[in-house]
Amino acid sequence: MKAVGIGTLYLSLWAAFQIYSLIPSGVAFVAMLLVASATGVMAFTQDAEILAAFALTGGFTTPLLLSTGQNRELALFAYVAVLDLAALALVVFKPWRRLLLLSYAGTLLLYIGWYFSFYTRNQISLTTIFATLFFAIFAVAPIATQQVGAGSSSSVLAFLAFVNAGAYFFEIYGMFSEVSKTETAWFALALAAIYILLSRQARTGRDAEAAQTLHFLHLALAIGFITIAIPISLDTHWITIGWFVEAGVLLWVAQRIHSDFLNAFAIGALILGVCRLLLFDNFSSTTLIFNARMATYAVAIAVLGILVWYGRAQTDEMGQNAAAAALVALNLLALIALGHEIADYYAWQMTELHPRPGRWTSASWAEVRRVEIARDFTYSALGMAYGAVLMMIGLLRRSALVRWQALILIAITIVKVFVYDVSELDRAYRILSFIVLGVLLLAISFVYQRNWLQLSTKKRAEGNSARA
Repeated sequence: MKAVGIGTLYLSLWAAFQIYSLIPSGVAFVAMLLVASATGVMAFTQDAEILAAFALTGGFTTPLLLSTGQNRELALFAYVAVLDLAALALVVFKPWRRLLLLSYAGTLLLYIGWYFSFYTRNQISLTTIFATLFFAIFAVAPIATQQVGAGSSSSVLAFLAFVNAGAYFFEIYGMFSEVSKTETAWFALALAAIYILLSRQARTGRDAEAAQTLHFLHLALAIGFITIAIPISLDTHWITIGWFVEAGVLLWVAQRIHSDFLNAFAIGALILGVCRLLLFDNFSSTTLIFNARMATYAVAIAVLGILVWYGRAQTDEMGQNAAAAALVALNLLALIALGHEIADYYAWQMTELHPRPGRWTSASWAEVRRVEIARDFTYSALGMAYGAVLMMIGLLRRSALVRWQALILIAITIVKVFVYDVSELDRAYRILSFIVLGVLLLAISFVYQRNWLQLSTKKRAEGNSARA
């Protein structure tokens, strides 16, 4: 009955203004505002959440019912801000968290409708102020309502915090992306700082579940905005380096505060950087080793080394597995980086030998073939040399994982030598490949046979202790 009465009042006022022109828009607006306010007071005094929902619905519907098709940004958004504050006040005193979702949905719908109908660039300052005001209200709301009883599930507050952060960033990005990328990046970093502060405030509250959820969600949002700011403000390989640096900082902070949550985000940033490095970054180098590509790979390898170091310090199985995966990835990236340098070196030699179009000679073909043979031999030499270094490190560090990586790399190199090098390389390169490979295999087998480092003794001791 109350709902029917409230609806009848709204429809009567709307018809009196829009259809019959019995009252001006100002009178109709004040009358509808009074209906919404009276409904809100009735909801509070009678402890009825459904009446509060009716009040908010009527309040957000009023601008639509009384719209004249004119751009009145200041009046519209000031009115919406008052409604949002009223909803926040209700939720602070009553455990009606779902009202925040209704209020936010009404605010977002009115903002989007106005934006696509009336927004122009000369309104950017006022629109930014109101967008920031709405963001601030709903960013503070989840923390403020923690002091109220648990009420509904904490997922309501988490969902509101997540959607509010994303919507605000897209609002700012939509207005400033064409004006200044730098300002947009600074907005993202400012949001990250705000959410770091909010994460600290969210730790306390009567609702322990909501407090913990909001704390970690705010940290995740802060890290997310830092990650977003990097590609906005940087270009080319600097984006990749930025993500690697972010991963290293997150790893360091995670170890200082013993946070598995930050460890997960650090690994995520590291994966982003590696994927971009391998799949998207294009480098044009004019020097060997001392170039942007090698520097980027060096940063990636350094961060992976930090992950290996911290992972091995952990006593749990997850930390050990992360360290092992990072160690494998580190060696793969090092091999890829060195392979790129070899490819560039011989590509430059090819360019110097390339004659003018239409002037190929048998001598030119012979020179090109000579460079290709030298390049293929160098790849084999890289595999053997890197495998030998890994084997030495594995023996000295008593690391079975490193020794297995060395053996796998050497095995791949052996397959290449017998399958490809035997048929393609010149006799001198072929003989040299077999000699180096034979010496390497003999050295490895000799070390294992002599057991200088007592690897088998150590293995038996570990087995005996495990059985004990």
